Amino acid sequence: MASDELPRKILRILECKQGAVRAVRFNVDGGYCLSCGSDKSIKLWNPHKGTLLHTYSGHGYEVLDARGSCDNSLIGSCGLDKSVMMWNVTTGDSLRKFRGHAARVNCVCFNEESTVILSGSVDGSVRIWDLRSRKNDPVQILDEAKDAVMSVAVSSHEILTSSLDCYTRIYDLRNGQLTSNCIGDSVTCASFSGDGQCILVSTMGSALRLMDKETGEQLAQYTGHSSKEYKVESCFSASDTHVFSGSEDGLVYCWDLVQASLSHTLEHTGSQIVHSLSHHPSKSYLLTATLGQVWLWSAETEETE
Repeated sequence: MASDELPRKILRILECKQGAVRAVRFNVDGGYCLSCGSDKSIKLWNPHKGTLLHTYSGHGYEVLDARGSCDNSLIGSCGLDKSVMMWNVTTGDSLRKFRGHAARVNCVCFNEESTVILSGSVDGSVRIWDLRSRKNDPVQILDEAKDAVMSVAVSSHEILTSSLDCYTRIYDLRNGQLTSNCIGDSVTCASFSGDGQCILVSTMGSALRLMDKETGEQLAQYTGHSSKEYKVESCFSASDTHVFSGSEDGLVYCWDLVQASLSHTLEHTGSQIVHSLSHHPSKSYLLTATLGQVWLWSAETEETE
């Protein structure tokens, strides 16, 4: 992806009207997005047109994360009420509520087939819930973390978690192996690269690191942003050529993946913290969340849809 094809231009600002926006996520094909609010709601948007499509309400407290399934028929969400909920996208009905975590649930993630949903909690566990079963008990509990689990990501046969105990953990489901890597700072976000060879790791020490998945070796470090008091997310560009991170100074930072040089920043006027972001799975769009707003960015050459 050339530098002029990176998201640089603000296309739209969504006034979500759901209190503070805790997370923003593109769906699997990038046509829609989800915003999670402190008002206990999840909202489904067409961000390209600025259209609100549906509101989902049923959590008892703030919603901290939400994801869409692989066929866009389901939404999984979690929050301060210690529960994981499943929603019918079309009708807005609540289909399932999974309980079992002892503390707030920070993150959720579907597997590639959306047959299970995984949830990570302040209680230090990742719980795996089978959506095909009528039972509401987790089919597996991963409890190796010694502190809060902050993010969970899934590839075809691996589960990646990050924790405030300073570790990332990769569970290899094919071989039944666990690989733990001590980062040195509390880890707030970790994600797989598109080719599955690298891991992007955000920490509370204002450092963003690129790690080799197999060896745990640090390949690059990206600095300039601030993440000392809050969880700020990071992500790869769709083509893995650049990385993005939110920041406590109201900017989103973009670096060249290999050179680790700063490409540009995205300024959020009037905002102090940009904590959540989501890159389009295939195109040059970036969603960012700050205060009660979601911002949609695109490449300079992209026309508004």
